[in-house]
Amino acid sequence: QVQLVESGGGLVQPGGSLRLSCAVSSSIFKIYTMAWYRQIPGNQRERESVATISPISSTNYADFVRGRFTISRDNAKNTMYLQMDNLKPEDTAVYFCNSPGGGASPVWNWGQGTQVTVSS
Repeated sequence: QVQLVESGGGLVQPGGSLRLSCAVSSSIFKIYTMAWYRQIPGNQRERESVATISPISSTNYADFVRGRFTISRDNAKNTMYLQMDNLKPEDTAVYFCNSPGGGASPVWNWGQGTQVTVSS
């Protein structure tokens, strides 16, 4: 059973930065594509993909974060990161991590997520 623990969220002003971490409890992390998702206020069921990263660090970004966010991973630490720069109020959401797999559901159970709030 793999556990996911997100951290690093907080309250920042527009234009500020945060660095999120996703700790995975197993070394199988290294062979899985990983992704960051967000769940925006007022939509408690849907999580949308923010960015993905392959086991060899090939990356893909949603249009709404491209050029501002950077996804990365450290396979030796079983940890994934999301560097968030030039944050906007519309980035406010709970951010989750998981492995997307190839179907409708992610590979593992969801963690608790970490809250990001962008406000002046």
